[in-house]
Amino acid sequence: MKRVLAPAAVSLAAVLSLASCSDNDSSPKEEGTKAASELCTDLSELKADQAKLAALDPASATKDQVKEAYEAVQDDWEEVSTSLGDLDKAKRDGLRSAADDLKKAYEDLPGDTSGKDALAKVKPQIQKLGTTVRESSRSVNCG
Repeated sequence: MKRVLAPAAVSLAAVLSLASCSDNDSSPKEEGTKAASELCTDLSELKADQAKLAALDPASATKDQVKEAYEAVQDDWEEVSTSLGDLDKAKRDGLRSAADDLKKAYEDLPGDTSGKDALAKVKPQIQKLGTTVRESSRSVNCG
């Protein structure tokens, strides 16, 4: 489910610079603006769910809560990765690396890990992803 965001800046079209029109006869600029808006929406969702994961209280979070928050981040990452389009390779690779690092850290947790220990072990990766998402959002003028 997509969340509603403020309109993305038109300058995003230049960042993504799509080369072709779609079947609906939109101009490349219109297609670029649409793609940029979708990317900003997806980045915003990823940022929000990363913040929820980061905000879990280690003293009271259950493993199921950590799992649910982690899965929301992973679902958001899938959306972002399909929206990246022609985003600058360095930014794309940075986002991919941060998301992959969180995935690996989470998947490496032993099955009997408590919520507290899970959060402690993946906290650096959660923070790295948050920073990378914020930087990527700013670089494409998502607001």
